[in-house]
Parts: sequence; structure tokens; C-alpha cells
Amino acid sequence: MFTASVTGTGIYTPQRIMTNQELERVVETTADWIVSRTGIKERRIAAPEQATSDLCLEAARGALEDAGITAADLDCIIVGTITPDMVFPSTACIIQGKLGATRAAAFDISAACTGFIYGLQLAKQGIEAGSWEHVLVIGGETMSRILDWQDRNTCVLFGDGAGAAVISRSNGKGARILGVHLGADGSGGDCLILPAGGSRLPASAETVAERKHYIAMNGHEVYKFAVRIVEEAAGQVLSKLGLTFADVDYLVPHQANLRIIEGFAKRLKLPVDKIAINLDLYGNMSGASIPVALHQFKHKLNTGDKVLLVSFGGGLTWGSCLLEW
Repeated sequence: MFTASVTGTGIYTPQRIMTNQELERVVETTADWIVSRTGIKERRIAAPEQATSDLCLEAARGALEDAGITAADLDCIIVGTITPDMVFPSTACIIQGKLGATRAAAFDISAACTGFIYGLQLAKQGIEAGSWEHVLVIGGETMSRILDWQDRNTCVLFGDGAGAAVISRSNGKGARILGVHLGADGSGGDCLILPAGGSRLPASAETVAERKHYIAMNGHEVYKFAVRIVEEAAGQVLSKLGLTFADVDYLVPHQANLRIIEGFAKRLKLPVDKIAINLDLYGNMSGASIPVALHQFKHKLNTGDKVLLVSFGGGLTWGSCLLEW
């Protein structure tokens, strides 16, 4: 059986920065309140002419260059996003066309903040089975397009960006994917939802007037879920591999809330310099959070380090992945 490894990464974040001070002028909140509750100080906002595929395309090009391959080498492109350019064609197909990856299959995953880790599992399985040699996995979002800027409980949390990784058959290069654990609880789907725009509530004058094309969130329930599931998801992938929390060298968590990250890090007994944290500058980029944080953090990693990725999000979904650098 072949081994799957991360052989290249790339990111793209929009130029525009929206600070908490700017949000004070948009919605009833304060910069201090946002930081104290979330740890977020600013976030990136896509330009009006930028769609999710545009952000993903730049991240993809960086990952291909980092991996030392071309788009023609790709067998598959997987995009984790809840803000696709359109319902169809998929964002992955749009990127495939723009890259010129003519040999690659292409499809999207809708698993919210966990989409990138879901993509890693599919890439891992395809490579281990011998079906694929190189897979491009992207997490990309333009969350600003689905935010209700009158709702201070959600609009302060999210930002835009994209991160990509090339997953390849291992040839001694890159970080081996040791294991992945995925989970979902659809009974909690109403806790974090975009109500309209699908076949249940097609777009209409009424759905627009009722602001149903924006994210709605039960923050208290989502927070409770996140605090519980982070440790559970991490424990599941480690258990599969016969490892414990003591075997983890570095943590790359979903960038949703600083208090959740710090609480879990204490249970792992990891110092702050071994945790990838960038939500103060980017907020919650949903499916882009994990790949962007991994790319920005990987310069700290050394051969043999075990790096734990863990995420949770709408669906409700969760996932964890252990890499060996």
C-alpha cells in the first residue's frame, strides 16, 4: 500500500483588513468585547470582484510550486467550501479549468470548517489505494458574502482566505499522513445554518426580506459542542494509531475561538510556541483556517515531529489528522 504525504502548501489571503475598530462603526459592539470573547483583532475581506475560486487559485499555485509539480501532474482536485462561486459547476471544476489540470477529477466538499480535513481523508485513501498519485486539497472561503452585518454575534467572527496542500505518494519527501478521524452529528445542524438558497427555501423576495441568506448561529450551543468535540476528535485519531496526547509535538487547531484553543492546549500540556494560532489576524476562515495556519506554522517543524490537526464546524462536523513531518 502506498503512503500519502503532504508535499507542498500554499495560501492566499485578501489584501483588505477589517479591524475590530471598524466593526464598532458597523454593528453594536466594541473592539475590547470581541477580543475578550474570541481573541480576534482583525480579519481579511475579499475584494468585490473576488470569488472563492479566485482565492483558492492563488493558494493552489503556491502549493504546486512548493511541491515541485505542475497542474498537469494532478489526478484530483478537492475543495472544501461552504461559499462556492455558485451551486454548480463546483468551485473545484472552476479551479481545474483555470489551472489547466486537464487530467484531474474535481469536486467540492461541504463540511464547513472541517472541509479541509475531510479532503485530506479522501486524498489519503485515493493515494493509498493506488488510484491517484497527486491530489490538490484546498480549503477556501469568502465568508464575508454570507454574513449578516447587523448580527454582532456572527459578523465579528469570520474572515476570508484560502489554503491548499498537495498530497502525493510518499517518496521520502513531505509530511506523512499517519491517520485521520472524521465525525458528524446532523441532529445539531440547526445550531449553525444558512437557511435559504437551497431546495428547501429557494431564493425569493420573502427569504431576502427575512435575511435568511445569512449565517444563523446558536453561539452557546456551538461553543459547548466545540469544547467537548475538540478533545474527543483528537483522542479518536490518536487511539487509532496507538498513541496518546503525550505523543503530540505540535497542534494546528481550527481558528474559531482562542479560549477553546488555550483550554485544549492545557490538556495536551503544550506550550504556546507549539500551537499554531493566527485567528487574531484572520478570524475564523472556516475551511481555510487549518491549511492557512499549517502553512504559516510549518517553518517551526522538524523531521519526526508529530503534528495534530483538529477542527469542528457546521453540520455539525468534526475531524482530526495526525501528520509526521
